[in-house]
Amino acid sequence: MKIFPAIDIKDKKCVRLVKGDFDNKTEYEISPVDQAARYKDHGFKNIHIVDLDGALIGETVNIDIIQDIVRKFDLKVEIGGGIRNSDSIKKYIDVGVEKVILGSAAIRDKNFLKESCEKFPSKIALGLDAKDGYLSVSGWKENSNRLTLDFLKEVNHYGVSRLIYTDINRDGMKQSPNFEETSKIADKSNCPVIISGGVSSIDDIKKAKNLKNVEGIIVGKAIYDGDIKLKELVKEDA
Repeated sequence: MKIFPAIDIKDKKCVRLVKGDFDNKTEYEISPVDQAARYKDHGFKNIHIVDLDGALIGETVNIDIIQDIVRKFDLKVEIGGGIRNSDSIKKYIDVGVEKVILGSAAIRDKNFLKESCEKFPSKIALGLDAKDGYLSVSGWKENSNRLTLDFLKEVNHYGVSRLIYTDINRDGMKQSPNFEETSKIADKSNCPVIISGGVSSIDDIKKAKNLKNVEGIIVGKAIYDGDIKLKELVKEDA
Protein backbone atom coordinates (compact mmCIF):
# COMPACT_ATOMS: atom_id res chain seq x y z
CA MET A 1 0.00 0.00 0.00
CA LYS A 2 1.49 3.32 -1.11
CA ILE A 3 0.75 6.24 1.18
CA PHE A 4 0.35 9.59 -0.58
CA PRO A 5 0.49 12.45 1.92
CA ALA A 6 -1.17 15.44 0.29
CA ILE A 7 -0.17 19.01 -0.46
CA ASP A 8 -2.82 21.38 -1.82
CA ILE A 9 -1.34 24.67 -3.00
CA LYS A 10 -3.25 27.97 -3.05
CA ASP A 11 -1.52 31.37 -3.18
CA LYS A 12 1.83 29.63 -2.51
CA LYS A 13 0.48 28.20 0.77
CA CYS A 14 -0.61 24.77 1.96
CA VAL A 15 -4.39 24.68 2.33
CA ARG A 16 -7.13 22.11 2.84
CA LEU A 17 -10.64 22.47 1.49
CA VAL A 18 -13.81 20.85 2.79
CA LYS A 19 -15.65 19.06 -0.05
CA GLY A 20 -13.62 21.11 -2.54
CA ASP A 21 -15.21 24.39 -1.40
CA PHE A 22 -12.82 27.33 -1.88
CA ASP A 23 -14.91 29.32 0.62
CA ASN A 24 -14.37 26.63 3.24
CA LYS A 25 -10.61 26.38 3.41
CA THR A 26 -7.98 26.20 6.10
CA GLU A 27 -4.59 27.79 5.49
CA TYR A 28 -1.51 26.38 7.19
CA GLU A 29 1.63 28.27 8.15
CA ILE A 30 4.02 25.76 6.58
CA SER A 31 5.05 26.26 2.94
CA PRO A 32 4.49 23.51 0.35
CA VAL A 33 8.27 22.94 0.02
CA ASP A 34 8.72 22.69 3.79
CA GLN A 35 5.77 20.30 4.02
CA ALA A 36 7.32 18.11 1.32
CA ALA A 37 10.56 18.16 3.32
CA ARG A 38 8.65 16.88 6.38
CA TYR A 39 7.23 14.00 4.35
CA LYS A 40 10.66 13.15 2.96
CA ASP A 41 12.27 13.33 6.41
CA HIS A 42 9.72 10.83 7.74
CA GLY A 43 10.53 8.41 4.94
CA PHE A 44 7.60 8.76 2.54
CA LYS A 45 8.34 8.03 -1.12
CA ASN A 46 5.21 9.39 -2.83
CA ILE A 47 3.24 12.60 -2.52
CA HIS A 48 -0.02 13.86 -4.01
CA ILE A 49 -0.06 17.53 -5.01
CA VAL A 50 -2.99 19.61 -6.23
CA ASP A 51 -2.40 23.05 -7.71
CA LEU A 52 -5.65 24.75 -6.69
CA ASP A 53 -4.63 27.98 -8.43
CA GLY A 54 -4.14 25.94 -11.60
CA ALA A 55 -7.51 24.27 -11.12
CA LEU A 56 -9.19 27.67 -11.12
CA ILE A 57 -7.56 29.08 -14.27
CA GLY A 58 -6.28 26.07 -16.21
CA GLU A 59 -2.57 26.94 -16.14
CA THR A 60 0.53 25.42 -14.50
CA VAL A 61 0.59 28.25 -11.96
CA ASN A 62 2.81 26.66 -9.31
CA ILE A 63 5.15 24.63 -11.50
CA ASP A 64 8.17 26.34 -9.88
CA ILE A 65 7.15 24.92 -6.49
CA ILE A 66 6.58 21.46 -7.99
CA GLN A 67 9.99 21.56 -9.66
CA ASP A 68 11.60 22.61 -6.39
CA ILE A 69 10.01 19.69 -4.54
CA VAL A 70 10.98 17.10 -7.16
CA ARG A 71 14.59 18.29 -7.40
CA LYS A 72 15.24 18.75 -3.69
CA PHE A 73 13.65 15.62 -2.29
CA ASP A 74 13.60 12.98 -5.02
CA LEU A 75 9.97 12.17 -4.23
CA LYS A 76 7.57 10.49 -6.65
CA VAL A 77 5.05 13.23 -7.28
CA GLU A 78 1.58 12.94 -8.77
CA ILE A 79 0.21 16.35 -9.72
CA GLY A 80 -3.28 17.53 -10.60
CA GLY A 81 -5.18 20.76 -10.96
CA GLY A 82 -6.21 22.50 -14.18
CA ILE A 83 -4.18 20.38 -16.60
CA ARG A 84 -6.06 20.89 -19.87
CA ASN A 85 -3.56 20.45 -22.71
CA SER A 86 -0.50 18.50 -23.84
CA ASP A 87 1.83 21.45 -23.19
CA SER A 88 0.95 21.44 -19.51
CA ILE A 89 1.44 17.68 -19.28
CA LYS A 90 4.85 17.98 -20.95
CA LYS A 91 5.92 20.82 -18.63
CA TYR A 92 5.22 18.68 -15.58
CA ILE A 93 6.91 15.60 -17.03
CA ASP A 94 9.93 17.70 -17.98
CA VAL A 95 10.38 18.84 -14.35
CA GLY A 96 10.30 15.22 -13.22
CA VAL A 97 6.85 14.38 -11.87
CA GLU A 98 5.90 10.70 -11.93
CA LYS A 99 2.20 11.02 -12.83
CA VAL A 100 0.09 13.82 -14.29
CA ILE A 101 -3.55 13.68 -13.20
CA LEU A 102 -6.22 14.56 -15.75
CA GLY A 103 -9.67 15.30 -14.38
CA SER A 104 -12.26 17.67 -15.82
CA ALA A 105 -10.51 18.01 -19.19
CA ALA A 106 -10.49 14.21 -19.62
CA ILE A 107 -14.15 13.87 -18.66
CA ARG A 108 -15.20 16.63 -21.06
CA ASP A 109 -13.04 15.32 -23.89
CA LYS A 110 -12.29 11.60 -23.93
CA ASN A 111 -10.10 12.04 -27.02
CA PHE A 112 -7.79 14.30 -25.03
CA LEU A 113 -7.43 11.52 -22.45
CA LYS A 114 -6.80 8.88 -25.09
CA GLU A 115 -4.24 10.97 -26.98
CA SER A 116 -2.46 11.89 -23.73
CA CYS A 117 -2.12 8.23 -22.76
CA GLU A 118 -0.68 7.45 -26.18
CA LYS A 119 1.67 10.42 -26.19
CA PHE A 120 2.86 10.03 -22.57
CA PRO A 121 2.75 6.30 -21.82
CA SER A 122 2.73 5.32 -18.13
CA LYS A 123 2.54 8.99 -17.10
CA ILE A 124 -1.19 9.69 -17.13
CA ALA A 125 -3.42 9.23 -14.08
CA LEU A 126 -7.17 9.74 -14.33
CA GLY A 127 -8.88 11.62 -11.52
CA LEU A 128 -12.51 10.62 -11.07
CA ASP A 129 -14.24 12.83 -8.53
CA ALA A 130 -17.75 11.67 -7.73
CA LYS A 131 -20.74 12.85 -5.76
CA ASP A 132 -23.56 10.36 -5.20
CA GLY A 133 -22.20 8.19 -8.02
CA TYR A 134 -22.00 11.02 -10.59
CA LEU A 135 -18.80 12.65 -11.83
CA SER A 136 -18.12 16.29 -10.99
CA VAL A 137 -15.98 18.70 -13.00
CA SER A 138 -14.63 22.27 -12.79
CA GLY A 139 -13.15 21.97 -9.32
CA TRP A 140 -16.28 20.06 -8.24
CA LYS A 141 -18.53 23.02 -8.98
CA GLU A 142 -20.42 21.23 -11.76
CA ASN A 143 -22.12 17.85 -11.90
CA SER A 144 -21.45 16.20 -15.26
CA ASN A 145 -24.62 14.03 -15.15
CA ARG A 146 -22.36 11.08 -15.99
CA LEU A 147 -22.27 7.98 -13.85
CA THR A 148 -18.72 7.25 -12.75
CA LEU A 149 -18.85 3.57 -13.64
CA ASP A 150 -20.31 4.29 -17.09
CA PHE A 151 -17.50 6.72 -17.89
CA LEU A 152 -14.88 4.28 -16.64
CA LYS A 153 -16.19 1.57 -18.95
CA GLU A 154 -15.86 3.93 -21.92
CA VAL A 155 -12.21 4.86 -21.24
CA ASN A 156 -10.95 1.71 -19.52
CA HIS A 157 -8.91 0.58 -22.54
CA TYR A 158 -7.19 3.94 -23.19
CA GLY A 159 -4.03 3.09 -21.27
CA VAL A 160 -4.43 5.16 -18.10
CA SER A 161 -1.70 4.06 -15.66
CA ARG A 162 -3.43 5.02 -12.40
CA LEU A 163 -6.94 5.96 -11.32
CA ILE A 164 -7.58 8.30 -8.39
CA TYR A 165 -11.10 7.99 -7.05
CA THR A 166 -12.42 10.71 -4.74
CA ASP A 167 -15.78 10.71 -3.01
CA ILE A 168 -16.48 14.45 -2.76
CA ASN A 169 -18.94 14.02 0.11
CA ARG A 170 -16.12 12.55 2.20
CA ASP A 171 -13.30 14.90 1.17
CA GLY A 172 -11.96 16.92 4.08
CA MET A 173 -14.62 15.48 6.38
CA LYS A 174 -12.48 12.80 8.08
CA GLN A 175 -15.41 10.39 8.09
CA SER A 176 -13.53 7.49 6.44
CA PRO A 177 -13.36 6.90 2.66
CA ASN A 178 -16.21 5.41 0.67
CA PHE A 179 -14.76 1.91 0.59
CA GLU A 180 -17.87 0.36 -0.96
CA GLU A 181 -17.90 2.63 -4.00
CA THR A 182 -14.11 2.49 -4.31
CA SER A 183 -14.29 -1.32 -4.44
CA LYS A 184 -16.78 -1.13 -7.33
CA ILE A 185 -14.44 1.19 -9.23
CA ALA A 186 -11.38 -0.97 -8.49
CA ASP A 187 -13.17 -4.12 -9.64
CA LYS A 188 -13.89 -2.54 -13.04
CA SER A 189 -10.65 -0.59 -13.54
CA ASN A 190 -7.91 -1.92 -15.82
CA CYS A 191 -5.33 0.05 -13.81
CA PRO A 192 -4.57 0.33 -10.08
CA VAL A 193 -6.74 2.65 -7.99
CA ILE A 194 -5.80 5.25 -5.39
CA ILE A 195 -8.36 6.04 -2.66
CA SER A 196 -8.97 9.71 -1.91
CA GLY A 197 -11.27 11.57 0.45
CA GLY A 198 -12.17 11.14 4.10
CA VAL A 199 -9.21 9.32 5.63
CA SER A 200 -9.48 9.81 9.38
CA SER A 201 -7.30 7.20 11.09
CA ILE A 202 -4.71 4.45 10.68
CA ASP A 203 -7.65 2.01 10.73
CA ASP A 204 -8.76 3.44 7.37
CA ILE A 205 -5.32 2.62 5.95
CA LYS A 206 -5.46 -0.94 7.28
CA LYS A 207 -8.93 -1.41 5.78
CA ALA A 208 -7.77 -0.12 2.40
CA LYS A 209 -5.05 -2.77 2.31
CA ASN A 210 -7.71 -5.46 2.01
CA LEU A 211 -9.22 -4.02 -1.18
CA LYS A 212 -8.40 -5.64 -4.50
CA ASN A 213 -6.63 -3.56 -7.20
CA VAL A 214 -6.05 -0.66 -4.80
CA GLU A 215 -2.51 0.67 -5.08
CA GLY A 216 -2.55 3.37 -2.44
CA ILE A 217 -4.37 5.97 -0.41
CA ILE A 218 -4.17 9.78 -0.15
CA VAL A 219 -4.06 11.34 3.32
CA GLY A 220 -4.56 15.08 3.74
CA LYS A 221 -6.53 16.89 6.41
CA ALA A 222 -6.00 14.19 9.05
CA ILE A 223 -2.24 14.87 8.83
CA TYR A 224 -2.55 18.65 9.03
CA ASP A 225 -5.00 18.49 11.93
CA GLY A 226 -2.80 16.05 13.82
CA ASP A 227 -5.28 13.15 13.84
CA ILE A 228 -2.70 10.89 12.17
CA LYS A 229 0.94 11.11 13.20
CA LEU A 230 3.44 10.86 10.33
CA LYS A 231 5.66 8.41 12.23
CA GLU A 232 2.66 6.05 12.57
CA LEU A 233 1.50 6.58 9.00
CA VAL A 234 4.86 5.84 7.40
CA LYS A 235 4.84 2.37 9.01
CA GLU A 236 1.93 1.51 6.69
CA ASP A 237 3.79 2.73 3.59
CA ALA A 238 5.18 -0.03 1.42
